[in-house]
Amino acid sequence: MKVLSDKVMKYIKENLMFDKGDKVIVAVSGGPDSTCLLYILNAFKEELGITLVGAHINHCLRGDESDKDEEYAKRICESLDINFYSKKVDIHRVSKEKNLSCEMAGREVRYDFFKELITKLNASKVALAHNANDQAETILMRIMRGTGIAGMIGIRPVRDKIYVRPILHLSRKEIEKYCLINNISPRIDKSNLENIYARNKVRLELIPYIEENFNNDIIKTLNRLSDIVKIDNEYLENISQKEYEKCCEIGKQRVIINKSAFKLHEAILSRIVRSALLAVNHNLYNFEKIHISNVIDLQKHDTGKSIMLPQNIIVENCYGNIQIYVYVKAMEVYNNQYYLKINERNVIHSLNKVVKIDVKSKLQYMEFIGSDYIKYFDYDKISGSISLRYRKDGDKFTPLGMLGNKKINDLFIDLKIPKAQRNEIPLICFGDDIGWVVGYRVSEKFKVSKDTKNILQIRIGSEE
Repeated sequence: MKVLSDKVMKYIKENLMFDKGDKVIVAVSGGPDSTCLLYILNAFKEELGITLVGAHINHCLRGDESDKDEEYAKRICESLDINFYSKKVDIHRVSKEKNLSCEMAGREVRYDFFKELITKLNASKVALAHNANDQAETILMRIMRGTGIAGMIGIRPVRDKIYVRPILHLSRKEIEKYCLINNISPRIDKSNLENIYARNKVRLELIPYIEENFNNDIIKTLNRLSDIVKIDNEYLENISQKEYEKCCEIGKQRVIINKSAFKLHEAILSRIVRSALLAVNHNLYNFEKIHISNVIDLQKHDTGKSIMLPQNIIVENCYGNIQIYVYVKAMEVYNNQYYLKINERNVIHSLNKVVKIDVKSKLQYMEFIGSDYIKYFDYDKISGSISLRYRKDGDKFTPLGMLGNKKINDLFIDLKIPKAQRNEIPLICFGDDIGWVVGYRVSEKFKVSKDTKNILQIRIGSEE
């Protein structure tokens, strides 16, 4: 089987899967694919300069058979002197609790386990046993759902520089032959032989039908398609990433796509939108082409119009710029009023804010320039308590330089502050009056003048 081993090593090197010194977690189910992967990597570990760890999730889906899978995985790891870690999880229970399919629940549990082991063992890679047949099945299923270029790449050989698939170019027949020649007797999951799942129907019915009637080498053909499409997609992704960084303001749970991006070719624009959704939501599950099209179409509408996408994502047109953010119901912390003390460092943990208030004589200052988050007020004009809160219906304010009141909401509109951000802007109040719309405007009522004797200095920042 030297030809097969050389094929795997070539694929590993082409895709830069490992670095010398890597600790690699190998996902071992006990089936032919993962067992083959474990043996091949064990044979290569000295040449690659890596150490191996076996990891197994007992999904509890097949009763005693699941327990026997775990026992087998443990036994082969011990026979190869490889440390072994396992976890038992009732996937049916997780599926019901999270309202997920068993397949999605199992995937989530597995990846949580991998992340747990990566931290615990200071590992750097996770090796998965997807093969060329898995790749072909994935591509066919995506084509039937109406995928784009990125979807036709199928399963990637390397994801996030952590998850690697060294035997992705081996067919199932090659894997079975490897096990036979090396006297390896892996466990067989009989549920894979039942055509009750969509993937199993593709595996057991569609692919054999294509092989018999159209192309007896369809597995290799679909994998070749994946390789070709990957090259073209990488070129488009590279251009799109540069435009994304140039055209977008990227926050923690918010991305603003500048209106200039919507002049770009749709092939680039659609990728920018996908990147923005990924940055906000951390995954693209349930986002389809129609959702991308809806975001692009929204930019043509009037400011203030918004749409909701799956997973509580709000997209809003704000003067031609498109804001994408996670919808969060008003939390109790934003409904509270926080009373502040003078000459103290007021820490509001629930808001991650620190408010420092000091009273000083005007004689100590030559000028009071301040900044967006440092402002000065005439202390002697202030009566009542000093507090921090967020806007309420009917709030009014006298901006610096004006004589009359202005509704806070009208001020936000004039300043072109997006709707989603308006509830998050702190207000500093002196008694019942708003003295400072933090980050934007101070009140005319409490401005420092030539007659001011005592200065109130307020600094607002985040907890260190």
